[in-house]
Amino acid sequence: MDDIREKLIALMHYPGISWSAVLQYIMRDPSLQMKPRYIQQNLFSSTAHTNLPSTTFLQSEIIIEQIRQYEKNGIKAITILDENYPSLLKEIYQPPWVLFAKGNLSLLAKQPKLAVVGSRQATQYGKSAIRLLFPPLVETGVVIVSGLANGIDTLAHENAMKNGGDTIAVIAGGLNRIYPKENTELAREMMKTQLVVSEYPPNTKPERWHFPARNRIISGMSNGTFIIEAKRKSGSLITANYAVNEGREVFSLPGSIFNPYSLGTNDLIQQGAKPVMSSEDILDELRLYP
Repeated sequence: MDDIREKLIALMHYPGISWSAVLQYIMRDPSLQMKPRYIQQNLFSSTAHTNLPSTTFLQSEIIIEQIRQYEKNGIKAITILDENYPSLLKEIYQPPWVLFAKGNLSLLAKQPKLAVVGSRQATQYGKSAIRLLFPPLVETGVVIVSGLANGIDTLAHENAMKNGGDTIAVIAGGLNRIYPKENTELAREMMKTQLVVSEYPPNTKPERWHFPARNRIISGMSNGTFIIEAKRKSGSLITANYAVNEGREVFSLPGSIFNPYSLGTNDLIQQGAKPVMSSEDILDELRLYP
């Protein structure tokens, strides 16, 4: 098992590696005799990948030394085979093979979790809603999961901590390449008392496609997703769609028909998301998850 874990972690360092390519490697690797059920369920999604890494690459001293340095800096690599890998995350389409994490790892197991996402240009209405709704949520023990982006994400993390609660940031790029840069201090604070995770090795530069990809992790490790403000065609709606596809709860903050940042959230309500007027609207659903 340790050998398989090490291979999975090393595979994530291969240039341009994709989720499907990792699956192809696992399928061809004779040392992986017992494939987890969730890997078998996703076999249909694999594609041929002729440029698979060699065993020599996986055993490269450079890669091994990099991983040693992560551990020295308090970064843990949690593979999909590990007991502390979030159980809810295993249920999603293309669950990350490895999570690189720094901070309080016990938060991965804590329930319930609520993903909170929204516009990068938070309005006063969105800010006021967070200040009103968050205290009862965190007092009840709800873990707030978000993406460390500007706007609603930042406010979600900050207000969770301000109210004495727990929060997890799922970032695009690696733990050593925080984006946006103005949230570097917030990330460092969270790495001490909360938790920051990424599916990419710590030195990975954030790419544009990392952002929508990480949304599946934000919703995937959460019992429900709460959209606070979003324009139509907003990235936050991608997170909501992931939640719907995984059969998770979707909550939405209703707003003025004249406010462009409420058009996306109002559309979600029309499509069946639960409108949130008070924290109880969320807690009534999350209480179903011990």
